[in-house]
Amino acid sequence: MLLKLLICFLCCGIVSTSTGNEDVKKLLFAFGDSYADTGNLPSISVSWRPPYGTTFPGKPSGRFSDGRVLTDYVASFFGVRPPLAYRRIQNLSAVENGINFAHGGTGVFQTLFDLPNMTTQIDFFQQLIEKNVFGSDDLSSSIALVSLAGNDYAAYLARNGTFQGLEGFSRSVINQLMLNVRRLNRFGMKKIFVSGIGPLGCLPQSTASNSYQNCNAALNNFSISHNQLVEQNIFQLNLEAAAPVFTYLDLYTGLMSALGGVPNRLKPCCAGECGAVDKNGKNKYVVCENRSRSIFWDSIHPSNFGWNAVFSALDKSFLI
Repeated sequence: MLLKLLICFLCCGIVSTSTGNEDVKKLLFAFGDSYADTGNLPSISVSWRPPYGTTFPGKPSGRFSDGRVLTDYVASFFGVRPPLAYRRIQNLSAVENGINFAHGGTGVFQTLFDLPNMTTQIDFFQQLIEKNVFGSDDLSSSIALVSLAGNDYAAYLARNGTFQGLEGFSRSVINQLMLNVRRLNRFGMKKIFVSGIGPLGCLPQSTASNSYQNCNAALNNFSISHNQLVEQNIFQLNLEAAAPVFTYLDLYTGLMSALGGVPNRLKPCCAGECGAVDKNGKNKYVVCENRSRSIFWDSIHPSNFGWNAVFSALDKSFLI
């Protein structure tokens, strides 16, 4: 059952002119997966179909939610507008708020989807830097959000069909993640936020088998183990940098806190095959009546209300 649950988890700046010490606008750059993606996947993705985007912006926007995702809340906290998705940018005047490179379904390594993994996303960013789209002042005042929700592990299990070697693979995932965030720092970025993974055992796909009553303890323990290693590595990176460049975003604790006291807390608002229709155009899903009180939107992703609750629960003192 644990193997099946983890496999299911997958399925689902301006052009620089600054030359001195003038005030430079903060830019936000996002890298990672569907928890950060604001529209990079092609239009065939369910994230571009109703009922996604119902709460915000009122229509599908490529976000895997009825509204905002983690990137939007990070942007709001720092008083900047959410950056446009890389694949949707038509001209350089649109990058005045930064760029979102995150692609749903991806990881630090290649997953089961033929989409840009985190290294490739950072390659896209580097190409723009080399073209002087972003200068040193832009980068030094910018913010990087790095999201990793667990797709690497699901892909590993789907390919190998066993937990054997998963612990060693987890170390490889985290090592590559650290190489990626070090690379961002070498570009001159001084605020880099790295998410842990949430409680995988509390996702609706993990709790459906017990009628959304209880989280899967084994999956949550795996999440905790991953997060502990990530946090330890970030601590070490900051020691090496002799500055608090890297910040760990504790999504596990944030989501567990958000789940407390919410009725039907583990049940998704959009139940069934969210966003899918049958050959007759009939919806293959049902949307709850009160999405403003649902932590989860679909079987994997938090709702607009859920992300707001998660971000509200985070210790903001570490973000400043």
